[in-house]
Amino acid sequence: MKKNKKFFFNDVNGILLLDKSSGISSNNSLQRVKRIYNARKAGHTGSLDVPATGLLPICFGEATKISGYILGSDKKYYAKCKLGETTTTGDASGDLLEKKEFPAMKESELIKILTKFIGNIEQVPPMFSALKYRGVRLYKFAYKGITVERKARDIKIYDINLLNVENDYFEMEVFCSKGTYIRTLVEDIGIKIGCGAHVLTLRRKETGPFHELDSFTLEKIEEISKKGLDALFSLLLPMDMALKNIPQIQLKKEEALSISQGRSVVVDGLPDAGELRIYNSLSQFIGMGEVTEDGRVSPKRLINIA
Repeated sequence: MKKNKKFFFNDVNGILLLDKSSGISSNNSLQRVKRIYNARKAGHTGSLDVPATGLLPICFGEATKISGYILGSDKKYYAKCKLGETTTTGDASGDLLEKKEFPAMKESELIKILTKFIGNIEQVPPMFSALKYRGVRLYKFAYKGITVERKARDIKIYDINLLNVENDYFEMEVFCSKGTYIRTLVEDIGIKIGCGAHVLTLRRKETGPFHELDSFTLEKIEEISKKGLDALFSLLLPMDMALKNIPQIQLKKEEALSISQGRSVVVDGLPDAGELRIYNSLSQFIGMGEVTEDGRVSPKRLINIA
C-alpha cells in the first residue's frame, strides 16, 4: 500500500504589496503569489476588478489575522473616465449601452460637479461586483442578464482631485472609504453632467498606510524568486505596519504571558477606550487588544510568534 507523500510548505508570515496587472483577477493573482512562496495560508485584502491595476496587499500566515484592518482601511484611486458613453459594466470591458453628446464644460464647472460627491454619500453597488446576493456573487447574475435589488451603502469620499480634462475624457484621483466603487461613482458623475460616463482606466494607488511605489508586479516577484527564498522573504513587510495608526503598548514579560493566555491585565497610562497594538518586553508584536470598561487591556486577536 502506497503512502501519501507529505507536502511541506514554507513558513511565510508578513505582508507583500502586489502591483496587480490588468487582465487577471485578484484571486488568481493571489494564487500565483501563494505558489511562488509555497505558502500554506494567504489572502488578499480587497478585490480589484479584472481590468484594474495597482496595489493589492497580500497577507501570509499569521498576517491573515490582521487582514481585516487593511480591508477596512481608506483607499486612493486614479481613474481615467470617458464622457458621453455608458456601458453594461461601468468600465471599458462592458458593452455600450448608450451614447450621448457631452456638453462643452470648463474645468471649473467639472470641479464644481465633482465637489458635490465629496463627503458622506450613499452608493448602490454595481451588478458586476463580487458582493453576494443569497450566497451568489452578483456578477454571476449580471452575466446572465439578471438584475437583483441592491441596498445603498454608506460610503465617504474624502477628496476628488481633478488631474486633467481633454475633449471627452477626464482624469481624477479619488480618496475614499472602504466599499467605494469607482465605476459607480463615475456613472453617477456622468448622470450629474447629463451625458453618462464610464471608467477607461482604474488604478489603486494607496491602501491604508501602503503605497503603490512600494509594490511589486508578479513578473518582478517571479524574477526575484530565482534568487532564492531569502530574496523573496526580503519583500515582506512586518504585519504591524498595517496598524501603525493604532496606539501601541509594550507589556512586561509577566503581562505579556497573561495576555497570551487570554487574560486581561492592568496597565498604567492606557487611553480611555479603543484598540491597541500589543508588544512584549522584547518589542515583538504579539497581537491586538482593547481597553475594557474597567481600564484593563484585554486580548482581541493574538499572533503566534513561536
